[in-house]
Amino acid sequence: MDVETRLLRYFAAVAEEGSLTRAAQKLFISQPALTKQVRRLEDSLGVPLFARSRSGMALTEAGRELAARVPALLDGWDEAVQATRRAPRVLRLGFLDAGAVGAVHEVIARFRQAQPEWQVELRQFDWSDPSAGLARGEVDAAVVRLPFPGQEGLHVRELFVEERGVLLPARHPLASSGTVEFRELWDEPFVAAGAETGAWRKHWLAAQEREGHPVRVGAVTSRPDEWLAAVAAGCVALAPASAVHFYSHPDVVFRPVRGVSPSRVGLARPKARTREAAPDELLEATARRLSRS
Repeated sequence: MDVETRLLRYFAAVAEEGSLTRAAQKLFISQPALTKQVRRLEDSLGVPLFARSRSGMALTEAGRELAARVPALLDGWDEAVQATRRAPRVLRLGFLDAGAVGAVHEVIARFRQAQPEWQVELRQFDWSDPSAGLARGEVDAAVVRLPFPGQEGLHVRELFVEERGVLLPARHPLASSGTVEFRELWDEPFVAAGAETGAWRKHWLAAQEREGHPVRVGAVTSRPDEWLAAVAAGCVALAPASAVHFYSHPDVVFRPVRGVSPSRVGLARPKARTREAAPDELLEATARRLSRS
């Protein structure tokens, strides 16, 4: 059996005042409405709480038992509500690589100053989940690289494009080139994401830009350290241009590539979600800032 705290507050006011009229005035509701709510509580409990007479409302034995407990119950509920309201609210923002999300930190810092009741958690995911946590419901929004599996079921706002280059072993014959033609890489062993990542894997192998030439996969990885180690060991890998600023290895070099499309970065979030002003403002500010990057 569930009883609304509102009914208990009405009961407590009548018990304290001993009169429906005075209790109704105290509660700023009409007497008929209060009478109806008191009877509703009695019906819910299955016992009369008041003995009614011309002189007022006297508590029954059951009413006295309830009246002795209601103040503590309501005080406890009020404390719980206040504690809940004081607790920070959390917006979880997923991302895959620092190059895509690097400019977001200043936006988050300003948001935290303006909205101290909100916490913003940046959560990084590896390449086994190109949705950066959205597919599993682990984040509220994510900065992602397009395309990725399942994006058609999300609201995706494209923010900017970034040229792709290639990571090469430092000893590779093309490592000293200014710009590498993608055609020169077709027979190289590439580092790939897992097959389950679908369109993501194909994009980072540039499978659609090989004119039918088969892909040679030399290693499968999902984390940057494994990715760099695989390149140092003799593979090659396409990478966004920003990778050179965030990921390094003494035996790996980055070179621009001609003949591949750029990487597209977007802000993704569920289509069906509860809209709230504060997090929406943060996500809009994030989109504006990244769009200017």
